Parts: sequence; C-alpha cells; structure tokens
Amino acid sequence: MDAKVSWHGGLSFTGTSDSGFRLPLGTDRSVGGNEDGLRPMELFAIGLAGCTAMDVISILLKKRQDVTDFEVQVHADRASQHPKVFTQAVIEYIITGREIDETALQRSIELSAAAYCPAQAMLGKIMPIELKYTIYEQQDDGQRSLVKSADLIVA
Repeated sequence: MDAKVSWHGGLSFTGTSDSGFRLPLGTDRSVGGNEDGLRPMELFAIGLAGCTAMDVISILLKKRQDVTDFEVQVHADRASQHPKVFTQAVIEYIITGREIDETALQRSIELSAAAYCPAQAMLGKIMPIELKYTIYEQQDDGQRSLVKSADLIVA
C-alpha cells in the first residue's frame, strides 16, 4: 500500500492512497491550522472503527441477521504530553435490528478482534482495547427499544 499527502500551505494537506480517493487533512487554529480537514490521529480512530465495522457487519449478514442500523464508535484516550499517543480505546458496537442473536453478535466481534481486523490487531499490541456492544430491537413504528448493553471479553 502506498499513501501520500500533498501540502496546500500552512497545515493543510490532501491525502491520497492506492484507492485514489482524496481526503482533506488539517488541524485546529490553536496550533496554526485552518480547521479544514480531519486530524491525522482521527484517521487512526476512524480506520479502527471502519476496519472492525466491515468485519462485523459482513459476518452478521452471512449469519442472516436482520440488521436495520449499525454503528461502531471508537472512544480513544490520548497521553497528555507529546507525542500524545493513544493510551487506551473502547470500541462500542451499536446494532439495531429484528431479533438479533446476541451470540452471533458476540462471535462476530470476537472474530474481528482475534482474526480479521488488522487495525485492531496492530493497535491492540500497543494499548488496551475494550469492547462493548448494545443491541436494540427495531419496532414497527420506527422506534427502537434497548435489548442489552454489555462488555465483551475476548480471550
């Protein structure tokens, strides 16, 4: 994989990689930026969320789960001193559907964590990553009701 960033002045860049998509990079005004793009550390968190989300939804759909909404949130803590690395993270899987099988969801998350997601495997070597999930039942009126919220321990 190859990636590059092209400078536009100040602390503004455009990132590209093999896929050809373009991504604006920037930072906040307090450090000389123009508030015109994603921060590089945000990309790590987005990459982690996206990597595991693609695994989990793919497995759930293969297991014929009736998913109507799915979101993965990454909450990452950073060191207070430079280089301000991530010190720990929580990945939270929020799934809405009809009669979602909790065991299927747990197994999908475990497979992503243990076998499929390279972002999680890489970042997990340098910081603890906690896994959580929340299941909502989709109601006929468009609302949803909480079924279960739990922490997951991956062996």
